[in-house]
Amino acid sequence: MYCIVVKTQLKPGSREPFLKAMLANAEASVREEPKCLVFDVLEAHEEPDAFYLYEIYTDQEALQDHKETAHYQSTRAIVNELIAAQSVVRAEVVAMNPAR
Repeated sequence: MYCIVVKTQLKPGSREPFLKAMLANAEASVREEPKCLVFDVLEAHEEPDAFYLYEIYTDQEALQDHKETAHYQSTRAIVNELIAAQSVVRAEVVAMNPAR
């Protein structure tokens, strides 16, 4: 399995529009994409305006398929202007909670 952890630093005052778009994207991703196994949205406690996306896909191709969906593309059109900085960690999933 393939995982990405995306750190997004928002421009001040962008929290609400970012969450509105990103939560809809996360929900659609796990609902409509069988190869998207996890899409969690995390808000950092000690970092104002910092969010992390934790996404697990069956493989790298599934992530590429995700980027071609209408819900991803419409979300990016909204959130791109809200982002001050973004970084990505790419990883292989070694173990997952079996109850998940």
